[in-house]
Amino acid sequence: MSRDHAQSAETPFLELLARGASADAYEQPVLLARAEGGPAERTDALDRAKHLALRVRSELEGRRRREAELSALFETAHDLAGLRDLDAVLRAIVQRARSLLGTDVTYLSLNDPDRGDTYMRVTEGSVAARFQQLRLGMGEGLGGLVAQTARPYVTDDYFKDARFQHTGTIDAGVRDEGLVAILGVPLMLGHHVIGVLFAADRRARVFEREQIALLGSFAALAAAAIDTANLLAETRAALAGLERANEIIRDRSGVIERASDVHDRLAELVLRGGGVHDVAAAVSQVLDGTVEFTEATAAPEYPLEASRADGHVVRHKDDWIAAVAAGDELFGALVLRGHPGLDPVDQLTLERAAMVTSLLLLARRSAAEAEQRVRGELLDDLLDARDRDPRLLDDRARRLHADLSAAHVVLAARLDATEADADQEADARRRLWAAASHLAATRHGLAAARDGGTVLLLPLTDSDSATDLARRTARHLGRAVHEAVTVGASAPVRDLAARPEAVAAAYTEAGRCLDALRLLGRGGDGAAAEDFGFLGLLLAGDQDVPGFVDRTIGQVVAYDERRGTELVRTLDAYFACGTSPARTKEALHVHVNTVAQRLERVGRLLGDDWQSPDRALEIQLALRLHRLSAPTRH
Repeated sequence: MSRDHAQSAETPFLELLARGASADAYEQPVLLARAEGGPAERTDALDRAKHLALRVRSELEGRRRREAELSALFETAHDLAGLRDLDAVLRAIVQRARSLLGTDVTYLSLNDPDRGDTYMRVTEGSVAARFQQLRLGMGEGLGGLVAQTARPYVTDDYFKDARFQHTGTIDAGVRDEGLVAILGVPLMLGHHVIGVLFAADRRARVFEREQIALLGSFAALAAAAIDTANLLAETRAALAGLERANEIIRDRSGVIERASDVHDRLAELVLRGGGVHDVAAAVSQVLDGTVEFTEATAAPEYPLEASRADGHVVRHKDDWIAAVAAGDELFGALVLRGHPGLDPVDQLTLERAAMVTSLLLLARRSAAEAEQRVRGELLDDLLDARDRDPRLLDDRARRLHADLSAAHVVLAARLDATEADADQEADARRRLWAAASHLAATRHGLAAARDGGTVLLLPLTDSDSATDLARRTARHLGRAVHEAVTVGASAPVRDLAARPEAVAAAYTEAGRCLDALRLLGRGGDGAAAEDFGFLGLLLAGDQDVPGFVDRTIGQVVAYDERRGTELVRTLDAYFACGTSPARTKEALHVHVNTVAQRLERVGRLLGDDWQSPDRALEIQLALRLHRLSAPTRH
């Protein structure tokens, strides 16, 4: 055949190559020539040109694929060179491996030398909670075999493969995820296997040799990242130790001088009637740091109790805690911030400052007790709806530095245990009232004895919640009286001078929460109605069912409404099918990948812990309430 005929036969295939057509399109020129009944010579030439063009296309695709693989490996190596967060690097590795191999799921497991098995560290594309929590013994499952033999293994049908040991736990996890074809390669440090990198599909698939090699390259980078992170951690720890030693040496020369200085300053403060914060400021200057007086509820619990027990300062991270106490009563703590290395003489200085602080607090107790009685009388009037003149109530509150127009929470507090002796019971209640009154005075709130316990009215800051306030109050009062104190909180209330009846209603709600805590065996804790989930709807003054549904699954419902998706329906089916994606796809008549993609979206909307037992129960209750409140469709 002439050269012109050959060139004319190649022309249509060059055009197909230029526009990146699919492989099927290369049959069209040959079929068209045969249909037209042209010369056999031209048809043969087109057929030869087609095979040549397909080889060129395959070569071009291979080069593009290799370029993408090299680019991903280069990016991963770049991440490793600037390693700051090991988890971020490992996540990037499994994400890129999943993208390049085109698999449904990729995941990485690490060996646990102490337990003698391997566990999941990072997953990408997985939606089954049981699968994400698997642990594989050496030799168990495909991953256990890879970890034991230090060799790659691949199976195109996991459940039909008898080369490795199947166990009920592993098979159940794999079945929940719906996996069929799995490839695993070892993570090696020298001659030691530290984990396994996997790529898996939810359908039968044969992994090519190039794909196995590519996953092996990613595994090598993952092993290097782990080794680098371990070395960095060891180096940082060594440097931190050297730095602390140098600080102690530098500070040693001025210790005696500082001790003498603080003794003179504290003596002067006591003589001129200084306050708690004056003591903290004086010690801050002497110790060249920041010393703060902190309420007992805001100080770390364990170091505070340890300091109170033995009368010495206790280190907590980079801080030092000195308990401020008198007898059995705990007022709070002096906290020295950001001094990891503190000389023994400076420790004694902080202890003496804490003792002076407790003496100053005791000296002012008599005046404070009179103010506490006045605060209790105002709160009694609010609870009993007496003295309704808003101006008079505001005036009384201002004299006590309380702002009744701000948001407040009513707290009902009660001792968890009862004393056998009536006198001991009364003494315990008096101590509870005293501690609550002291807390109310420091927080610009009110406190009064009520119904065998204590009621508090405390302001609520923008960064706080009723729950946080209840729990802190329970801890603070419990430490002060050395007994468990249970605290129930109301929802926030405002404008109390104009609406004194709101205080009584809030106290009723707080009492319900207190009773619920005790019935649930949560004595010594604090909570508001919103903490009881579905039960909270019964405890709250206004049973906010829509609010509960919105807080629990509102983001998923809104996403369906905006996008026209079926995430809520998928969640219903997922829980009805025992949280198995494989059974869920049967109930919905969709592919298992569709179920996986929808559940991935749900996880991004509700958070990674949405399948934990407590949250899963809340979500199922919210789904039922949502169905009941949805309009009936005809």
